[in-house]
Amino acid sequence: MSNGINNETNNRTSIALYSVKVKRQMSVILLAIIGLYIYTSIATESSLIDFIDGWSGFERVAKDLFPPNWSYAPQVWEYLAETIQMAIIATTFAALASIPIFLLSAANLFPSKWVHQPVRFIMNVLRTIPDILLAVIFVGIFGVGVFPGIMALFIFSLGILAKLMYETIEAIDTNPLEAIRASGGNTLQVIWYAVMPQVLPQFVSFGLYVFEVNVRASVVLGFVGAGGVGLLLQQQVSFFNYPRVMTIILIIFIAVVIIDYISNKIRERLV
Repeated sequence: MSNGINNETNNRTSIALYSVKVKRQMSVILLAIIGLYIYTSIATESSLIDFIDGWSGFERVAKDLFPPNWSYAPQVWEYLAETIQMAIIATTFAALASIPIFLLSAANLFPSKWVHQPVRFIMNVLRTIPDILLAVIFVGIFGVGVFPGIMALFIFSLGILAKLMYETIEAIDTNPLEAIRASGGNTLQVIWYAVMPQVLPQFVSFGLYVFEVNVRASVVLGFVGAGGVGLLLQQQVSFFNYPRVMTIILIIFIAVVIIDYISNKIRERLV
């Protein structure tokens, strides 16, 4: 009986001590977050007060956006189609070009670090360059139009697909690979009969995901002259024609929702 009382007392004591410790840790974390916020607010000269001061401007722009000018909608469809076409071309060519790259990047297919490490390094360099910077560079090289946007999206997609796919290959079941190698199969036979059947659904799924990302990214790239509906949006924003801007935003939103829905349904059937 006395042992039971002692155990209960010890448990309560340990719970109480643990609770105090947790409270102290949470207090330290909270103080650290507040301190970090104050430091960054001072360093960037921005705070919630700026947001409150600018609220009247937000209300003014929000009122100017409504109602949308739906008579302008027919002029948007052509540019929206151009944006989707940019995403389709860039994603398709990036998916095809990424196949040899992600195969060479997979350590379980090419164990030598002199093979997969240089390829990964080049892909890491490509991924560190923002897509909008790529668009600015290609606009400077090729001029304003759709082609610089396609080039920027192609390189952007190549880096993403290569990384997603070589990580997928390195996580597959290696027993079929070893079985083909043990029976005298070469690397191409291992890739064709053991690797591709396992990763093909993920490859298609990642391709669809990158296509969705490219549709959104191509809208932003239009602001730097890379074509598509983003270029039209940039023109209307610069003219302060907010009813037309709202029309373009709503049409882009509807298109993205439809693309997301179709893409998700396809991915659900594949994976």
